[in-house]
Amino acid sequence: MLYLEAFTFPDGDREFDYALGVKRKCYASLYPFGALSRRRFERIDFEPITILCGGNGAGKSTALNVIACKLGLARDSAFNETCFLRDYAALCGAKTRGELPPGSRIITSDDVFDAMLGVREINGGIDRRRDELFDEYLEAKRSRFQLRSMADYDELSRVVRARSRTQSRFVREEVGVEMRTFSNGETAFERFAQGIDENALYLLDEPENSLSAARAQELAKLIEDAARFFGCQFVISTHSPFLLSLRGAKIYDLDADPVDVKRWTQLSSVRENYAFWKRHAQEIERDMGEDEPQE
Repeated sequence: MLYLEAFTFPDGDREFDYALGVKRKCYASLYPFGALSRRRFERIDFEPITILCGGNGAGKSTALNVIACKLGLARDSAFNETCFLRDYAALCGAKTRGELPPGSRIITSDDVFDAMLGVREINGGIDRRRDELFDEYLEAKRSRFQLRSMADYDELSRVVRARSRTQSRFVREEVGVEMRTFSNGETAFERFAQGIDENALYLLDEPENSLSAARAQELAKLIEDAARFFGCQFVISTHSPFLLSLRGAKIYDLDADPVDVKRWTQLSSVRENYAFWKRHAQEIERDMGEDEPQE
């Protein structure tokens, strides 16, 4: 499904014309002006899965945030917007097929980081409450409490529960249903999995961050299925080979000058990975043989 068909960025001449109007003041940077035009990145024609690939500083996250700004996409985390982002976005062009679906959004690494902090905060609160309950259990267990009125009923019930249960069971029941403690990678994966619904446009900024190889492949499968069966369109900034190899993805290589469309096997980052694993292939194959069960 295509909701966003094409997007254009201003070329160097239009950026220069804009800069002439603001040079009356002293600015350290006009970012994002100049970030994409230096590689003559001027247009994206989209597919159901479109990938922006490049090394650090190539501009892939910049392009994603500019598109999100131009389209007015929802985002969860606060965004440190530069002074010139909206002026830059105003010079951009977007071709869409009607109104974008209401669930369309950008999901960034900041969203994932906030989710990790949220899980840690919740689990930290559970840990503190658990410590308190250990003390309360011992106090209730030793209590000589007597019921004097109905107002004391809750406390009596608590004493009875403490006396009829082990410490661990008492604490577990009092805490209630605890949130499972996710690792960073699990939290990151869940953030993307829960954030993707049917029939919408999603911009994903380096979703492989914090993901293991296994989790990255799970995310790749989720994206493929969502695009193929559930009417989703994705624009992804990444340099992960697991995501670059997504079936049917159109890949823009932001390391090229000018930026060009390439197959994932043509990308320098993928070939560097391939060369690394090829150099160590004998070691890996040797150890894989040792791991096989002996008959």
